[in-house]
Amino acid sequence: MAAEKRSLEQRLNEGTVIVGEGYLFELERRGYLQAGSFVPEVALENPDALKQVYRDYMKAGSDVVLAFTYNGHREKMRIIGKEHLLEPLNRSAIRLAKEVAAEHPTEEALVAGNISNTNIFDPEDVESKEKVRSIFAEMVQWGKEEGVDFINAETFYYHEEAVIALEEIQKQGLPAVVTLGLMGENILRDGYTVEDSCRILAEKGALVVGMNCFRGPATMQPYLQKIREEVDGFVGGLPIPYRTSEEHPTFFNLPDGGCSCALPTETTFPTSLDPLYHNRYELAEWAKEAQNIGINYIGLCCGASPAMIRAVAEATGIQTINSKYSPDMEKHFLFGQDKTLKDHNLAYRTKA
Repeated sequence: MAAEKRSLEQRLNEGTVIVGEGYLFELERRGYLQAGSFVPEVALENPDALKQVYRDYMKAGSDVVLAFTYNGHREKMRIIGKEHLLEPLNRSAIRLAKEVAAEHPTEEALVAGNISNTNIFDPEDVESKEKVRSIFAEMVQWGKEEGVDFINAETFYYHEEAVIALEEIQKQGLPAVVTLGLMGENILRDGYTVEDSCRILAEKGALVVGMNCFRGPATMQPYLQKIREEVDGFVGGLPIPYRTSEEHPTFFNLPDGGCSCALPTETTFPTSLDPLYHNRYELAEWAKEAQNIGINYIGLCCGASPAMIRAVAEATGIQTINSKYSPDMEKHFLFGQDKTLKDHNLAYRTKA
């Protein structure tokens, strides 16, 4: 019999919460989403594909099934000429997430609604602020009506836009997770440091504050440390799984010195990042480090695979549904240690 479903706050009080994000890149890799526009039409066009991604991430250890409505807002739908599908897309993404969350064999997963950066926010334009507020208000209301457990508001590079998101979530009486995307300037575009922004958001009532996307572990972790020192409540960290560096702190301009062909885009972002991944063991080491400094809400963002999420979860001490498929080389014909393996194969391991 499955355990009674705990709230996000209850789970955070009892230990680390694992969050699998990155549906955008994963569904593009699987052939169900267009890179560039990055609009989650999959919720309507290929619902079974979306459910399988939800399922794969949950079985890899995610405590949360995040409804895939990132970029599923009125402005993006206007750009692609499908604004009439906005509400059906949002409701479908949430309903599919709820169906998968209920499949969890030990405790029903949490379902989060999702709002994000609109890319139209302008701190000098009052009209843009009202448009942003309207975008968030309708999406949060649909989430409330569909019965989400909380709202994940993410990837904000303006502090004020994040505050508007939080306010609209609070109007619906839902818990809020608010995470920031820090670009290469190392400061939010309206002049706030990420630690000051997170402290203010936490003081205003966000349950979890922190960072997601844009940066890999190496260039996000120093800022997570600063946030942890400034914030009394729960802190989240969800980096991308790419090898960013001080010279190239985000994945928007990561170079690939080994590429031998001309790329169709100016940089490796978004469809030529493949050689620039961290391996799962590096990501697991980051997860341990994040947990050790007191990050409570841990996951990965764009580019993450289920195997990576599983490695992160296991590194924080969590056995996942699919941990039975975690690597075990004991029986491998070249690299195993089983005594019944053939010596002539084992002797060849260094020459293979």
